Amino acid sequence: MLILKRIGELVLLPIKIGDRVKIEYTLTLNDGTILDTSEGGNPLEFEAGSGRVIKGLDQAVIGMEKGEEKLVKIEPKDAYGYRKPEWVKRIPRGRLPPDLEEDMTLRFTMFDGTQISGRIIKITEEEVTVDFNHPLAGLVLNFKIKIL
Repeated sequence: MLILKRIGELVLLPIKIGDRVKIEYTLTLNDGTILDTSEGGNPLEFEAGSGRVIKGLDQAVIGMEKGEEKLVKIEPKDAYGYRKPEWVKRIPRGRLPPDLEEDMTLRFTMFDGTQISGRIIKITEEEVTVDFNHPLAGLVLNFKIKIL
């Protein structure tokens, strides 16, 4: 955010792509469940338009000014995407550690060395069902943001 100073007054220019942004936020679901907040903690800092945060939040700050507050509803396509059923995999029980529990998150290393996380959703004697979708995939996210 660029700040210009005129004689005797301060002029704030709207945030544009490439500006460093600092926001206070609260993230909720449509039912009001609070998933995360920076209130009482550290604000979120990022470069506007850099793609370091979800697309919907990245776009929401463009044009805002310091001190401005806004409620933003972000559809799945501009957040973590839609759930993909093909990303739920059944893995033979013997290929995984013995001390597993449902809802446990495990890190898996792919053939190319990339690491991904998967949440265990079902365990049987023969196999373990793991969901590799992002936990917030398919959800509408509501952000209350304030530019600091």
